[in-house]
Amino acid sequence: MRNKRVKYDLETRIGSEQSRRYNFISLRTSALICISLFLCFSFLSCRYSRPDLDDEGIGDKTRDSLTYLYERHYTLNTNLEVVQDSVVLACLPVKDCYNTLYKGDRVVVAEFAVHSTDSVDSIWVKLAHSQEIQGWIGEQEMMQAFVPTDSISQFIYLFSDTHASYFVIIFALFVGAWVFRLFRRKQLKIVYFNDIDSVYPLLLCLLMAFSATVYETMQVFVPETWEHFYFNPTLSPFKVPFILSVFLLSIWLFIIVLLAVLDDLFRQLTPAAAVFYLLGLASCCIFCYFFFILTTQIYIGYIFLVSFFGLFLKRMCATLVIYRYRCGRCGQKLKEKGPCPSCGAINE
Repeated sequence: MRNKRVKYDLETRIGSEQSRRYNFISLRTSALICISLFLCFSFLSCRYSRPDLDDEGIGDKTRDSLTYLYERHYTLNTNLEVVQDSVVLACLPVKDCYNTLYKGDRVVVAEFAVHSTDSVDSIWVKLAHSQEIQGWIGEQEMMQAFVPTDSISQFIYLFSDTHASYFVIIFALFVGAWVFRLFRRKQLKIVYFNDIDSVYPLLLCLLMAFSATVYETMQVFVPETWEHFYFNPTLSPFKVPFILSVFLLSIWLFIIVLLAVLDDLFRQLTPAAAVFYLLGLASCCIFCYFFFILTTQIYIGYIFLVSFFGLFLKRMCATLVIYRYRCGRCGQKLKEKGPCPSCGAINE
């Protein structure tokens, strides 16, 4: 009788394990389908819609302004700020007359001129700093010397600047090495390897990887969409192309998950340990950002993203399904009732 009971328990466990494995495979298959559908929708809806210019009620100046906005992503009365040390404006049609602007000076786009035969630049833009200081500059030179005055645009420029990128990489390597040494010596909590009892830190890294992948996808396939957003930024994920809406939603979700991480972190760790954990988490997020930016350029970033998503599903499945019990004494997660491997208490 006892042998039959043991055999029955063994068959029950085997069936349970097979069921869990099947559920995980189903989750992984569903994830692949969702990602495939996302990529299809992204490429089908990834550009801003062209404005309707056939309305007879639109004036010529407004029609020209909307045309410039769609084709050049900026238009008349767009405010710009100098980011180079100095830039020279030509006082055309007067020859040998120039106005110099310096870093921090602000201008407004006043006029456009197309010179298809010009050897320097086919598009010239008239910028006005004041009634007295105005002049013309080639569009290519203007793009390098000026940024929009909007705070979101300036943050994008600062974050995308080469020197800032190098600084962030060096900072991440330094902090990562420092935290890893402390982890080896004192067994500090660190993302994934010796993590806290929460799926939010790994989800935060996944969201960073996802945002970086979507961002670089726009840079590679639809750079004009990102350029239009750069000159006309918004924090709302509505009334923008689908791929840009997904990117903005991922940013907002990243902020929400970050708040959840902070809540779990300071409830489970001491303030000192929480600070070290945050340093390690910041290093992981920065690493994910640059890793997926670089790998998406050569198209293998999508494979890594799917693998990362599968790893997250596996961890979440282990957290929510496999470890169904907790020790009544120390709170350690348990796969089944019985002695706790942490404190030795018997849980029935």
